[in-house]
Amino acid sequence: MSYHERRALVSLINTILISAIYFVYVLLRFPQGNPYSVEVFHFWGSSIFILVPLSIIGAIILQIVFSIVNTMATHEKESTLADERDRSIQLRALRNTLFVFVFGFSLAMGSLVIDMPPSIMFITIFFSGFVSGIVRDISQLYFYRRGF
Repeated sequence: MSYHERRALVSLINTILISAIYFVYVLLRFPQGNPYSVEVFHFWGSSIFILVPLSIIGAIILQIVFSIVNTMATHEKESTLADERDRSIQLRALRNTLFVFVFGFSLAMGSLVIDMPPSIMFITIFFSGFVSGIVRDISQLYFYRRGF
């Protein structure tokens, strides 16, 4: 398994763990009552607002730890240069990620059109971000394995 494949696998595990733990944490704190109240909007806004930096910080820390452990285990340094193949794989994975997120965002907006509670919209946006992160990592693994 190449360095890039291991890095994508670690990123996949990180995405699943952080999102699953955070979603359970958020659901336990979900306010009961009127789904159209200001409290519900405040709750979802602050929940998603906190998730973004938490995910970024978690990913940075995990990538640093992965780089250190990988260097100690394999005695090879991470290549700072990216060739055309690496860039192509990253761009294709980003394309797949954006397709999934835009589809999820469209579903979230559609839920408002058919008069569903706003919480459904926020949950759909949360899950589309979660699934798009998983699609990014799986796409990278697939393209590196395929030899694209």
